[in-house]
Amino acid sequence: MRHFWADVVSGLAQRPAALRVAAVLALAALYPASGAIGNGTFEGVASCAGSTCHGRAEGNGAVVRQDEIATWQEPSSASGAHSRAYAVLGGRRGQQIAASLGLGSATSAPACLGCHSTYAPAGQRGAKFTLTDGVGCESCHGPSGGTWLAEHYALPATHASNIAAGLTPLDNPKARANVCLDCHYGSSKPGQFVTHAMMAAGHPRVSFELDLFSALQQHHNTDGDYTARKGAPNSVRFWAVGQAEAVRRATSLFAQPRFGMEGSFPQLYFYDCHSCHRTITDGPQRKLTHETNPGRPIPFGNPPFNDENIIMLSAVAGALVPGEAGAFQTASRDFHKAMGTGPAEARAAAQALSARAGALSDALSGRAYAGADAFKVIAIIAGEATAPRFTDYAGSVQAVMAVDTLLNTLVREGRVTQGAAAGIRGDIARAYRAVEEPNAYRPADFRAALKSASGAIGRLQ
Repeated sequence: MRHFWADVVSGLAQRPAALRVAAVLALAALYPASGAIGNGTFEGVASCAGSTCHGRAEGNGAVVRQDEIATWQEPSSASGAHSRAYAVLGGRRGQQIAASLGLGSATSAPACLGCHSTYAPAGQRGAKFTLTDGVGCESCHGPSGGTWLAEHYALPATHASNIAAGLTPLDNPKARANVCLDCHYGSSKPGQFVTHAMMAAGHPRVSFELDLFSALQQHHNTDGDYTARKGAPNSVRFWAVGQAEAVRRATSLFAQPRFGMEGSFPQLYFYDCHSCHRTITDGPQRKLTHETNPGRPIPFGNPPFNDENIIMLSAVAGALVPGEAGAFQTASRDFHKAMGTGPAEARAAAQALSARAGALSDALSGRAYAGADAFKVIAIIAGEATAPRFTDYAGSVQAVMAVDTLLNTLVREGRVTQGAAAGIRGDIARAYRAVEEPNAYRPADFRAALKSASGAIGRLQ
């Protein structure tokens, strides 16, 4: 089976960054997030679809666009991926995965429905609720019945009063990250954890980047009215907090034996896929594909924890929260070291690292952001301290997505011109090509391309 990210980057190298981002998100959203289950009833997408609410054919509403349902249902773009989530289960791949795992039909298997639908408990389903909606409005915004549905559109409703009535505050990067992570990484809720067995049966590798994943799921205009009600969103904040929450989620799940173990084996979902999935040769002349990683003090031959988000968060901390960086990096090294010691030690170190990631998330959420922040983060990602850690495919994919996303942010903010950015796209395209095919990943080429792109961006500051 061709690897998930190979499909993402295949053929993208010559395209503009906006199209690359669109393609990445379109595929990443194939297995979308269903969000948290609250206490109200789930009334279904139909309860939002009136022409005076969110069901207009044209986005010309006075406060919100009011064509959000049409955007959510768009059949050919990433913006409609959530509405297609349930239908994916009935396709060939979905049925093959379910059959291999003995789940019965994928369209009725709780292990699948937890993320491919708004999987509300039976007692919380309203009259218009249906699983076939896929990942509907309430997956992200929270259950509407008995809480915010009847209040959020009537004067004198405000964003604050809607949140008080139970609406999920998706303008808050921590809240949004945790809604997305429920399925774009996994959670302890029913049907929201992708196992190694699922991936062995054909499920794509799960990856996550909050700002990128948000870009083509945006159903609103960030205009003056939006800013007045919710504040101006900041892409660097969303990207950085997303990395912190991803580390916190991964390590907190790993620390729980019911997720960290699969029978007598470690749950291999947490580990770097390509540390094991490599060509095996039996000849007298070995061909090592392993590279020493300075961030991982683990015994030679041990499979490493997939630390793509840990690497990014280390860079974020060094750039934006230097006072927290040393403690996080120490906790990260202690975690990797403990993986070669024993299960109890690894779980304790995971809990410590999770706490450090949480502290960074709080700091990144609360700090003010300046125009130079994106430049700082890009410089550290490709700098001498971080670049040697890009020895593996997953971390390298996360890094090129970050540089691409942050460059787009600089262009959008007017700090880098479209023309200047166009001159840097070639190096970013080279980095994408180096991770185009996971079995042909070229770490040296990747690091060189990333360094060249970063240097060119830094000279524009």
